[in-house]
Amino acid sequence: MRRAKQHPERADPLAGAAADPSGLMDLLGVAAVLLEADGRIDMWSPQAEELFGYARSEAVGQYAAPLLLHPEHHDAVITLFAEVMETGRGWAGAFPVRHKDGSTRMIEFRNMRLTDNLGDHYALGLATDRNTLRQVERDLALSNRLVTQAPIGLAVLDTDLRYLAINPALAAMHGVPEPDHVGRSFREILPGEPFRGAEAVMRHVLASGIPVVEQQVVGRTAADPENEHAWSLSVYRLEDHHGQALGIATVVADVTDRYEAAKKADQAQRRLRLMANSSARIGTTLEVERTARELADVVVPDLADMVAVDLLDSVLQTGRTDVEEGPALFRALAVKTAYPTDAAQAIVPPGRLTTYHADHPASQCIRTRRPLLIAHLEGRELSRVAADSEAARLLARAGVHTDMAVPLIARGQVIGVMGLARARNPLPFDEDDLTLACELASSAALSIDNAVLHQHIRSAAETLQRSLLPQLPPRRPGLQVAARYRPAQAFHEVGGDWYDVIPLGGDRTALAVGDVMGSGIPAATTMGRLRTATSTLAYLDLEPARILTHLDKITRDLDPYIATCVYAVYDPHRAQLHVASAGHLPPVLVRADERPELLDLPTGTPLGVGGVPFETTTLDLVPGDRLVLYTDGLVETRHDPIDERLQDLLGLLAPADRSVEETCDRLLRQLRHPADHDDVALLVVRAQPLAATDPSSAAAAVHTET
Repeated sequence: MRRAKQHPERADPLAGAAADPSGLMDLLGVAAVLLEADGRIDMWSPQAEELFGYARSEAVGQYAAPLLLHPEHHDAVITLFAEVMETGRGWAGAFPVRHKDGSTRMIEFRNMRLTDNLGDHYALGLATDRNTLRQVERDLALSNRLVTQAPIGLAVLDTDLRYLAINPALAAMHGVPEPDHVGRSFREILPGEPFRGAEAVMRHVLASGIPVVEQQVVGRTAADPENEHAWSLSVYRLEDHHGQALGIATVVADVTDRYEAAKKADQAQRRLRLMANSSARIGTTLEVERTARELADVVVPDLADMVAVDLLDSVLQTGRTDVEEGPALFRALAVKTAYPTDAAQAIVPPGRLTTYHADHPASQCIRTRRPLLIAHLEGRELSRVAADSEAARLLARAGVHTDMAVPLIARGQVIGVMGLARARNPLPFDEDDLTLACELASSAALSIDNAVLHQHIRSAAETLQRSLLPQLPPRRPGLQVAARYRPAQAFHEVGGDWYDVIPLGGDRTALAVGDVMGSGIPAATTMGRLRTATSTLAYLDLEPARILTHLDKITRDLDPYIATCVYAVYDPHRAQLHVASAGHLPPVLVRADERPELLDLPTGTPLGVGGVPFETTTLDLVPGDRLVLYTDGLVETRHDPIDERLQDLLGLLAPADRSVEETCDRLLRQLRHPADHDDVALLVVRAQPLAATDPSSAAAAVHTET
């Protein structure tokens, strides 16, 4: 026998058939019974054995009617059987059947006539339990309703992520009809970049079998291309009973409302964080430029990609807004960008004065006192927000696409403008962003205005302070003299510190250093009055203790002010120093080849307290000795003990300097921090032989720095 030729490329259609198939037929347990023309059972399937209870050996060859039916149903069934056999028309319906165990069951039948090749007729009956059939029908109906009527999107995709089935709800979400889905891939239906992540999730589930539940996807579909929607995606792998992947099932729910609510809640949280951040970070000092930079630091990058803060120059110069007609003159205070960008070159740099054209948002804010929002910058709008055509070109190249201008309003006056823009952030500014920017600007404007006001007050006080400080005499017999006055930083008010060098008869020199407690114009004014009184009393040739007693009485009349003071008189002919203190820090005496020491003087009480006598101390001050008088701003800090600071002062005075000028400079450089909050008066003298005070002597040089 010749063996058939093998064709390995042709697949056996039965090769992949399951050895233990399962499906709807198995679920229903459909029984097959073949009857001969006279009603005897010729074939009896295993399912018939299970359905009716009779084994094949008990049923085959028996007449079906007596075996399965109650006597009262015989005639009806025989009539139906004869009709089927005669006409060939099938019959379907339910009929009560007697089970072997004696019970009666309602069975669903499908009967039909079969004819073999000899022309003989047979009757084939297919039967299943009616209750089981009805349950399956109900489940199918329910499933169909769920799939077709549920608002949740459902789909089945194969292992290539091609759609096999989809319900109307999901088709509506996609904006693509149901028939157009079948056979097309997920990427063909949803080609946008936002859906690449969802595709990756599907492939992961297909490979791993691990389901993913409620993965959020945000994007736009053909159903609503103008607006973003959010969906909750759940993906499950479909498997056969061997665990082989058949594809995936997806469940999709539109959660746009929930997404929008969460986004608004997040925006509200962001606003709260920004406002809290601004409260903590804006207005930490009374320095105008720094306050503007603090505002810019808060705004970028959380609200904008770039920001510029401009102030009306008239506000900086006079404290008032410019009421003249014509373009407003702005001074740029702060500029910040979230990243390096060409747009920075289009923004006026800090410190520069500029005017803007009448249609510029900054000019419009000054005129209308209202903020301006340009959600989409295109063409003419881009030129509108730029200072000139070159700036417009730079903004366009940087991708600036949205802009806001917000007036800085303080105490009812517009004092400047904050401009904001986005380029890398693709979202345009909206009304919520504008509201937030206005809130930040309102808070910052008051801080900026306070800084401007303080700057004017401080400038006036410092001018007064400087005018009240003495012009040191070009030389004094037997003394080399140097003095310094350093005001506090720009964000603090000036104080009442002063020094004085007063010529007296007989080549003597009076030295004074004092500090009026308090700050600002009142303290500077009181300092001037005390300095005048000190100069007047000095010419009465009284000893230092008597001078302080008179100053104490004068100060009490200047209530509520009190002051500290050290007053000394040096006589070069006797090489003696007479000194008294009114609650002041002790002077430092530096003798040649000896360690510097704090003078142990009776401290006395501050001027203005009264009731306590002052004492004069006399000591030798020979050529080469140095005396350092100073106010507390030189040594006092908020964090260091005063004893440690005084030791630092002594340590800095140990090296011998070539001049008292060098001593002043070194003390201020080493002891005074740029951010110190108090002003300093410093007076350093060195005793010299009288011959060294000749006008041609370099040692007689006197320098005062304020």
